[in-house]
Amino acid sequence: MSLADSSHKLERKLGLFPVTNIVIANIIGAGIFTTTGYLMGFLGNPILMLILWVIGGVIALCGALAFGELGAAFPEAGGEYIFISKLFSPMLGFLSGWLSLIVGFSAPIAASAIGFSNYFTWAFPTFQEWLMLNELLSPGLFNRLLAILIILIFSFVHSRGVVLGARVQNTLTLLKILLVVGLIAVGLAFGNGNFQNLHSGSSIDLGFDDWKAIGLSLMFIMFAYSGWNSATYIGSEIKNPGKVIPRSLLISTVIVTVLYVLLNLFFIYAVPVGEMRNEPEIGGLAAGFAFGPTAETVISLLISFALFSSLSAFIILGPRVYYKMAEDGYFFKTIAKVHPVRKVPSNAILLQATIAIILVLSGTFEQILTYMGFSLGIFPIIAVAGVFKLRIQNRSRLKLPGFPVIHLIFIASGITMLVLAYMQRPVESSVAILTALSGIPVFYWFKRKSFNR
Repeated sequence: MSLADSSHKLERKLGLFPVTNIVIANIIGAGIFTTTGYLMGFLGNPILMLILWVIGGVIALCGALAFGELGAAFPEAGGEYIFISKLFSPMLGFLSGWLSLIVGFSAPIAASAIGFSNYFTWAFPTFQEWLMLNELLSPGLFNRLLAILIILIFSFVHSRGVVLGARVQNTLTLLKILLVVGLIAVGLAFGNGNFQNLHSGSSIDLGFDDWKAIGLSLMFIMFAYSGWNSATYIGSEIKNPGKVIPRSLLISTVIVTVLYVLLNLFFIYAVPVGEMRNEPEIGGLAAGFAFGPTAETVISLLISFALFSSLSAFIILGPRVYYKMAEDGYFFKTIAKVHPVRKVPSNAILLQATIAIILVLSGTFEQILTYMGFSLGIFPIIAVAGVFKLRIQNRSRLKLPGFPVIHLIFIASGITMLVLAYMQRPVESSVAILTALSGIPVFYWFKRKSFNR
């Protein structure tokens, strides 16, 4: 390879610690701090909700084991785009990348940015007035503009280089873990609350409507766990990827599952079920019930900044998928451009920021979550099914335990979840399906364009 060629390639600079940090940061985000109130609105039963959080963690762990094997076999940038393209077909792979572009990363960036602005203005309700923007902007528009500003700042930071981005990411992730662990430990040990809240919800008779609510709830929960597969998106920048990718996925998924269940236990302990229903700022609300108004303000502020970590992680990962699609000839060549000095796909970062900003300006927070949750559930199922083909073709480089049981659990639970969620929210789910299908003509356009060169 010539020096000119190598200047356009991503470099392997990331070890186990930064990669695990990126995965944890990618998982712990807006989902855990915003979905519990919605879940209580859907289910009305705290014990069932905790059980579903455990089930969600088990599903994510099954997926992590499968993706660890896939990542060891294909240690390249792109995640399921690469896996599905190489194991099934380039078109299916493209559709997964297409969905990643529009939904998989841009939508979580939008959700994290909105979550930040909501928590920040919850903590400082006079912030807009202090900036003297009350007469110019409505509170809703001000929150959206604040979210857009954060997207632009972090996109700029990560356009400066992967090492700088990883350092920022490591710091943010450690601070976020400290916040979550501190909230759990101090809240359960010293906060005001009552474990009787666990038994104060409505009963569940497991009729068809309850199953639909469970399906939708699990979809929201899996959105909160989304990111368990994120190390595979930066495979081209990981040192010793055959070992680091599976280890980082497993370590991070186990850590996050434990933290999620305990954090939800604190929410239930601190907040009565009736007050929790459909409340998006559940973290700040729980702190207020447990420690008073001052703590509510402080914790809301800390959560708002903790969301920087997940937003930052999404901004790191997404552009690597678009870069790989463009490098393969299935997207605009300019998106495959790597900065000659900073070694990052700068144009892909800019494109992702633009789409995230568009999403911030459209739809409600709950609509974005539903649309995103359904979309994110589709292609990981296909990728995990690819492990069967990998084994049949004897191409697996690292045979992780649990085959084929964990793979069948992931596939079956994923399909069931999507079907039930579609029945509960057909409009948002249909939009997600149409978004994926809209990539078919785009794929053939790029394929024809590449063929004619």
